[in-house]
Formats: sequence, structure tokens, C-alpha cells
Amino acid sequence: MIFLSSESGVATPADMINYGVTKSANLAVSHGLAKRLAGTGVTVNAVLPGPTFTDGLEQMLKDATAKSGRSARDEADVFVRNARPTSIIQRAANVDEVANLVAYIASPLSSATTGAALRVDGGVVDSMAI
Repeated sequence: MIFLSSESGVATPADMINYGVTKSANLAVSHGLAKRLAGTGVTVNAVLPGPTFTDGLEQMLKDATAKSGRSARDEADVFVRNARPTSIIQRAANVDEVANLVAYIASPLSSATTGAALRVDGGVVDSMAI
């Protein structure tokens, strides 16, 4: 099982409290299920993307993009630098970058990985571990 959570579940931004709460709950459920399914061969993990250039982010930044004259992609990167300054990559991730981690977790290569919260957040969470 793969839960798609968010870095906001462990480091809730002040402007997204409701979102952070739901993603924290998502992490609790995934970790609890991993324990519940111990010994069954079923793995349960959560993937925690950070700011990602999705249709939703593009829509959220539509007004800012129109005002600035920047491309949607450039505006997303400006948003990350301003609103999530702890980002080490200083840009929004691409959907494919998140999908690559999901593909790994879904593959037999990750058979010993369970109960994990795996970050693909570009370093937004200022922690070496969760």
C-alpha cells in the first residue's frame, strides 16, 4: 500500500493548517497499518512530496503568473523560494520526480521498506530524518 501524503504532514505551513492536519492523519494511518500488517508480506509506506508543479499549483498561482508575466513554471519556482525558503533545490519538483519514488516503492526492489515516510520534498523539511 502506498499513501500519498506530504511534507506538510510533518512540517505544517501556517498558511495550510487544514491540509497539514489531513496529511498528518494520513501518516498516522499508514504507519499504523504497516504495524497491523506485520508479517503478512504487505508493505505500507507514505510518500511525502514537497511543492510539486502540478495543475493544482499552477491554478493556485494563476493570478500571480498573470501579474508577473512569468511562465507558470517560473512562477512556481518563485513561490517555492519565497513561501518555502528551506527548500534545498529552490524550485518546485516535477511530477515525474515524485512518480519515480512511487514507482520504486511499488516495485519488488523495496520489499524490505515498510512503515516508512519517504520524502521527495526537495529538502523543504529541515531535518535529516523524519
